[in-house]
Amino acid sequence: MVEVRQIREAIITSIPYVTSSYGQSPDPGQVYIPRAHIKALKLESNLIVGARGVGKSFWTAALNAPSLRSMLGASVRELERAQVSVGFSSRADNDAYPNNEVFADLLNRNFEPYDIWRAVVVRGVANLVPDIKPVIDWQNTVDWVRSEPEHVAKFMEQANTTLEERDQKKLIVFDALDRTSRDWHTMDLIVRDLLRVVLWLKSYPMIHAKVFLREDQFNRTVTDFPDASKLLATKSELTWEPHDLHGLLWQFLCNAPGQHDGKILRSVYRDILGNDPERRQDVWSLAEEAKREGPKQRELFKALAGAWMGKDRRRGVPYVWSISHLADTRGQTSPRSFLIAIRAAAEDSLEKYPTHDLALHYESIKRGVQKASEIRIAEIAEDYPWAKVLCEPLAGLNVPCEFSLIEERWRQQLDDPSAIPRDRLPPQHAGRGPSGIFEDLQRLGIFERMKDGRVNMPDLYRVGFGLGRKGGVKPSF
Repeated sequence: MVEVRQIREAIITSIPYVTSSYGQSPDPGQVYIPRAHIKALKLESNLIVGARGVGKSFWTAALNAPSLRSMLGASVRELERAQVSVGFSSRADNDAYPNNEVFADLLNRNFEPYDIWRAVVVRGVANLVPDIKPVIDWQNTVDWVRSEPEHVAKFMEQANTTLEERDQKKLIVFDALDRTSRDWHTMDLIVRDLLRVVLWLKSYPMIHAKVFLREDQFNRTVTDFPDASKLLATKSELTWEPHDLHGLLWQFLCNAPGQHDGKILRSVYRDILGNDPERRQDVWSLAEEAKREGPKQRELFKALAGAWMGKDRRRGVPYVWSISHLADTRGQTSPRSFLIAIRAAAEDSLEKYPTHDLALHYESIKRGVQKASEIRIAEIAEDYPWAKVLCEPLAGLNVPCEFSLIEERWRQQLDDPSAIPRDRLPPQHAGRGPSGIFEDLQRLGIFERMKDGRVNMPDLYRVGFGLGRKGGVKPSF
């Protein structure tokens, strides 16, 4: 029992509750590259699309960290000789890019987003052209870019030549563009003009840009300009397959902070794989068998959680169940949700099932889903505060249900103009009433329409919002 307790405590230590870097450089031991993400990290991939929590901000921070770029270079060789800077993110850096307030002020002064973004690029490569420093303030920089096209062209040519002479590449990364405006029409202009600037950079082969977009931003009209197809050809999506999530989990576990906790979890790994993970640059790296769907990866999770989600096979397999019940309506599970669920399951097992012979009790895994649902809803509320406001009144409903039951509860909310938060982008189709809002929530993966016309909500959101379902995981309240 002492060994099982130690494994539980080590799992808790290895997975922080805050799994988002918020612009900070990620821990090297927590850097894991799914195969689908390798294309997204290449310099030629200009347009990267992903939902909340799949790694947009994580990769922005990782690419911006020189020590991590050397690690990433093992999978994407060109990153080893790349200079990287950030052109926009949720983390303030007024020397590199204007924050949302400065951006709004520049727009109010009748500067076009196209010129603002070119000014950001100019500042991003300014260290390559030491004789010219257009960095007095953002108004002056943008005005210089707009009024001196010939000087800007020479500036960019010189920066490109310097990189070529040094045998280097420059990459400027843009993330969190939803922070630039609270209005969809303005947002479309901002994103469209940024993509036009990315296309402009094609004239300078040593200088690249990478734009991370939310799915709802990309699915609008931001690519309706000449030659946008050249960018669409480079589009990559950040997705996580179930085996990627299990690989990520063991990356965290094997690199648990503290020599004692990591050693305990690596011993579990060694019992199944036959060898310790490989040590590279002070980071433990998994064998391919631990990263791919197969007997070894399944046995690894079975060593923690057992064979069944109950006393027999009728309840499901923990290896599959733990991920499928955290998926949205498109079948996608975010790494953040999965990791939080596993940590919460270890905490619950430690408290409620101290004599259980496995680290993760199956009932605790269910409660881990409850915890992950609560946190997922809090995350969604950061980007889409209106989604939480409109889903909270649905508590107590059982799904699947008729849409009329949902519409009835929404009517009261929608009749109050102050009910929908105005501090972030609103629902795209709110003007169409409940049907439009339902469409927006469908696109976020919160709702789905079943073949019989009824509405369903996956456990990832249902549990946290307090809706019921026959035979499903119970709501968290």
